[in-house]
Formats: sequence, C-alpha cells, structure tokens
Amino acid sequence: MKKIINTDKAPAPLGPYNQAVLANGSLYISGQIAIDPETGTLLTGGVEEEAKQVMKNLSAVLEAAGMSFENVVKSSIFLNDMNDFAKINSIYGSYFDEVTAPARETVEVACLPKNVNVEISMIAVG
Repeated sequence: MKKIINTDKAPAPLGPYNQAVLANGSLYISGQIAIDPETGTLLTGGVEEEAKQVMKNLSAVLEAAGMSFENVVKSSIFLNDMNDFAKINSIYGSYFDEVTAPARETVEVACLPKNVNVEISMIAVG
C-alpha cells in the first residue's frame, strides 16, 4: 500500500507527481530544486543558496512523513556543473553524520528543471 506525502512547507510539484510516496516503510522523495515554498520563487543567488534551499525542502518532506535525515538511506544529486561538487558536498554533508551517511551518487547532467544548478532526490526508511 502506498501513501502520498505532500506538505506546503516544500514546493508544490511542477508536474504529474507528488513530493513523496511512502510504500512499505520506504519513503521515495521526488527531486527537489531551490524553490522557496512560501513565495513560489526560484532562488537564483548561486549554487550554495540553491543547495541550502534544496536541503530545507527535503527536510520538510521528511518531516511531513515523520522522518529526518537520519532515516535517509540513498541520495541522488544532479549538478549542471561538476565543478560545483565541493560547494554542494559541504552543504549536503552538514546534514549527515559521516559515519552513518547514506549511499549516494552525484552526476553532472546537461540541463535541470528551470535551469537550476542542483536537484536532489532521496530514499528514506522508517
């Protein structure tokens, strides 16, 4: 059985999908970009500002499902420029204990929604 997770503390989906789906104790969070959920504004102040907002959005979705970053078992980070890896990694890493951090891949892609610099999706377990 699946349960749809949506919160107004994260940006509304840009298409036919939900912020997250909880199925059999696993939470699948859709990719988040740097949209401020309060204003609906896309943040464009640079990759670090974007990464901070993305992590806030992911935190809100996790919280709506009764979870936290401690529950995350897998992350996927998509960058439009791998030269930004160190900046993103520093911000992302501040949300995890390195010893228990989730599995992850980071890939460079040609283009992301709304031409953002970073998008992150996650899988968490309860």
